[in-house]
Amino acid sequence: MPAKRDYKRERSTESQKRKDDRVKRRRNRRQENAKRKKAGKAPLPSNVHLDHKKKLSEGGSNKKSNIRKRGASANSADNGKKGGRPKGSKSRKR
Repeated sequence: MPAKRDYKRERSTESQKRKDDRVKRRRNRRQENAKRKKAGKAPLPSNVHLDHKKKLSEGGSNKKSNIRKRGASANSADNGKKGGRPKGSKSRKR
């Protein structure tokens, strides 16, 4: 007979992973804002991401001309694929 699962331990492990991810995102956001401050720019709001128009994997660059500001939800909906949710679209699939 298989051993019983330790649900309490599994839950605490998952909770710790979520906490670590949250801390990592906050650290990255602080670093990006520090870079922007050093460059004399205002920090980005938390609901705005910087996005590459042409993906780096497809030969794009980090030049200013290849970077755009994009809403966080639209950028994550795109998920690195062409298309995604159209700019300005409010509806989401659930």
